[in-house]
Amino acid sequence: MVTKVKLQPLGERIVIKPSEQEAQTKGGIYLPDTAKEKPQEGEIVAAGPGRVTDDGTRIPMELAVGDKVIYSKYAGTEYKDGDEEYLILRESDVLAKIS
Repeated sequence: MVTKVKLQPLGERIVIKPSEQEAQTKGGIYLPDTAKEKPQEGEIVAAGPGRVTDDGTRIPMELAVGDKVIYSKYAGTEYKDGDEEYLILRESDVLAKIS
């Protein structure tokens, strides 16, 4: 399993690097950080091995490192490593994969 960050998620969790939000609107107005919406898109930078069922079998992840995804707006836990911000969430919080 290839990881781009020092984090190794457990079970069915993934680590996402949220996409940068536009600092300027289409009309040319610059937005301060407080006015920006939380991003809902990002790239997976680390993925766990998958979920374990009650009988002990492991269900592999459908998502992989490098996938671009859309996730629930208020899902996951934010984590900051230096200047980089990441989001750790369950695979079930991902709504769609962007192809």
